[in-house]
Amino acid sequence: MVATQNISIHRVQESRLAEVDFANIPFGKIYTDHMFIADYRNGEWKNFRIVPYGHMPISPATPALHYGQAIFEGMKAFRGPEGEALVFRPHDNWMRMNISGERMCMPHIPEELFMDSLFALIDLDRNWIPAVDGSSLYIRPFMFSADEYIGIKASSDFTFMIILCPVGAYYSTPVKVKIETHYTRAIDGGTGYAKAGGNYGGAIYPAKLAQDKGYHQLIWTDGKNHEYIEESGTMNVMFVINDTLVTPALTDTILAGITRDSVLKLAQHWGWKVEERRISVKELIDGLEKGTVTEAFGAGTAATIAPIELIGYNDKDYYLPPVNGRKYSNHILKELDSIKRGLVPDPFNWIVKM
Repeated sequence: MVATQNISIHRVQESRLAEVDFANIPFGKIYTDHMFIADYRNGEWKNFRIVPYGHMPISPATPALHYGQAIFEGMKAFRGPEGEALVFRPHDNWMRMNISGERMCMPHIPEELFMDSLFALIDLDRNWIPAVDGSSLYIRPFMFSADEYIGIKASSDFTFMIILCPVGAYYSTPVKVKIETHYTRAIDGGTGYAKAGGNYGGAIYPAKLAQDKGYHQLIWTDGKNHEYIEESGTMNVMFVINDTLVTPALTDTILAGITRDSVLKLAQHWGWKVEERRISVKELIDGLEKGTVTEAFGAGTAATIAPIELIGYNDKDYYLPPVNGRKYSNHILKELDSIKRGLVPDPFNWIVKM
């Protein structure tokens, strides 16, 4: 077991906490005082350490820079009603990170290493957890190859790290999305189900093209014929169709989102009609035209529950009903946020309290 006493801690001389305006936190630009690092060398994890957050030396020959051998996770911690740190579903992130690692030829991260390092770092920087409504502490575990070799092969050396940043809302307004029918995020047999860095790097250009036209993000479609809805750029996507919560069924081209799973479990717990199945672009557009699609929203750790305001397809925008009147996504958002903050009972034991 990777006990806390096996993690060396080098504290900052002076915290930067006083410099932060927690009432105005941009997403992903402010980082806490410390970060965790572990090395994988000669077939074992070693050298567990927490050091001041900052730049670090890296070999210019590492395959992470040349071939994208890197994976990551995203989760959040919240300040509870008594000031305690509440971490949402960290075990699920640990399991998914190892699924990604297997696909990317990276070593298994033991549960004890993941959890002990996570909690030691959060404990050290717990004062960075915002108390402002709508804010949280975003947690970014990641791993990358650390070989000094530019040949293409499975690497031998790796670095595992965790960094933390206080964040506000990822999307400050309802989201405008465009259905992508040319570019492809993932194909059958690829890495679409893994949280691999290259999946996101390759999506930046088509997303930028959409953003240049006024959209926030894309809705990706299948890589063969672009006939079926898959996911959005930063989140899984869900719809309310004829009073049924519908989302694309998981395949190896879709990330198994933890927020997605949380939404489905809550909906089923409440007795809602839920369907995980293929959703064709034609069905979605027909439903938008006929008014049978009454809600659309994204579900993800960063975005949480992001209401979709309009969907663009073939140079036409389809508007959805006003966000304030949406009973499904608004109820989910309120309940999920309350569970994360320890304000209501947690029926699934999702919260790990520090």
